[in-house]
Amino acid sequence: MTTAHVTLSSGFSRRYTGGVREFDVEATTMRDVLKELDRRYPGLHDHLIHETTVAIDGAIHDEPAYFQKIRQGCDIFFIPKLEGG
Repeated sequence: MTTAHVTLSSGFSRRYTGGVREFDVEATTMRDVLKELDRRYPGLHDHLIHETTVAIDGAIHDEPAYFQKIRQGCDIFFIPKLEGG
């Protein structure tokens, strides 16, 4: 396992984590990150999958990157999806 640094937007964190925006998570894949965040905040996994896009070390992934390997010190940022027409 490696340690990744996870950041949520301020609006997202206010709604789902009581304002906690940053986390250090032990993980080997993005799936592990999501499982750990869901363990800490039950139901968070579904909100992250449906309401955000993820940037892993600056590379944006539109689809859930479950099997993306996480390197030591990796920066993960969950970006709220934009809606509109």
